[in-house]
Amino acid sequence: MTKRVVLAYSGGLDTSYCALYLSKELGYEVIAVTINTGGFSTEELEQIGDRALKAGVAKYEVLEETQRYYDKVVQYLLFGNVLKNQTYPLSVSAERIAQASALAAYAKKVNAAAVAHGSTGAGNDQIRFDMILQNLLPGIELITPIRDKQLSREEEINYLHQAGLDFPSSKATYSINQGLWGTSVGGKETLNSRQNLPESAWPIQVSKSEPETVQIRFEKGQPVSVNNIRFAHPIQVIKALHRIASPFGIGRDIHVGDTILGIKGRVGFEAAAPLILIKAHHLLEKHVLTKSQLAWKEQIAQFYGNNLHEGLYLDPVMRNMEAFLESSQEKVSGNVFIKLYPYRFELEGIESEHDLMSSKFGTYGEMNRAWSAEDAKGFIRIYGNQNTMYYQINKEENPYHEYN
Repeated sequence: MTKRVVLAYSGGLDTSYCALYLSKELGYEVIAVTINTGGFSTEELEQIGDRALKAGVAKYEVLEETQRYYDKVVQYLLFGNVLKNQTYPLSVSAERIAQASALAAYAKKVNAAAVAHGSTGAGNDQIRFDMILQNLLPGIELITPIRDKQLSREEEINYLHQAGLDFPSSKATYSINQGLWGTSVGGKETLNSRQNLPESAWPIQVSKSEPETVQIRFEKGQPVSVNNIRFAHPIQVIKALHRIASPFGIGRDIHVGDTILGIKGRVGFEAAAPLILIKAHHLLEKHVLTKSQLAWKEQIAQFYGNNLHEGLYLDPVMRNMEAFLESSQEKVSGNVFIKLYPYRFELEGIESEHDLMSSKFGTYGEMNRAWSAEDAKGFIRIYGNQNTMYYQINKEENPYHEYN
């Protein structure tokens, strides 16, 4: 009986090689699966399906995972204002977690004997896929031809050509990975530490120059409307904001980080909607949450983002942190106003019924209405009491003067 393998299939060179190799050389019944997390149009999916069938797969499937991806992963990145190294919204790493999870569920559904992916042995994606698959499908055979055979691009292209499959011989100048939570851009400039990506590398070119003001409404941490147009799901908010802001060239940057394997890496990304939403959400939180909530959220969110990035999504501690992040959003409701300019944006301010910057309690640096001058003097005396005792008992000098 022919064994069945489920292949994570993007339609690129690596996965096209895998499709042909698994069926022709290893004799598997190959089911090619594209997991859509918001990065493919209907036309693109049809083209990918045609390519898969030409490569010899027995069946091609599209798993629509965009909403589940948001509900299970992206919303927590937004609740936590997660930016890797204060820069990168985890566009690709978050996607891979969702895609690997969906692949495992589908493989179990069709009773596959094996699963396969086209990751190389040099990057983070192999770890994310393998970590998820080995936990959710213990004992299943995992096949990774590109990693195991250490193939060059030329070898893969020649193999496909010999089988009569047309694949462009010239490598695309830039590698683009598009998804709901941002687009990554890789090219020769990201392989060194000095160069920036040229204007032509970015998928969306700058076409807007006149500033625009955007109003985003959040309810319990979720983005629900843009410019007073309410949407059924935050996914639509993300897409609407992307259409408005991306033509300004907003959200472009290069992330420099430590890979799971221990080497440094650079990747360009274009993420107008994620960056604006994260910064707007954070501004609203600074107005409506207490300082202790903000402090703990920052620590937990950084830990959550690092675990996700490194493929540890299934660790039970992630569910504990998600519960905290979700509970912290109870009062995170209000409107945030943002001014968009070419290549940048400014946060103008917020309006919220939960705003703790209420003038009835006082105005910072101006006057108070909730306590007297004597209250303030007493508080300051008690607040600094232990330090006063320390210096009086130990007869120490002012360290500021001591070191000058």
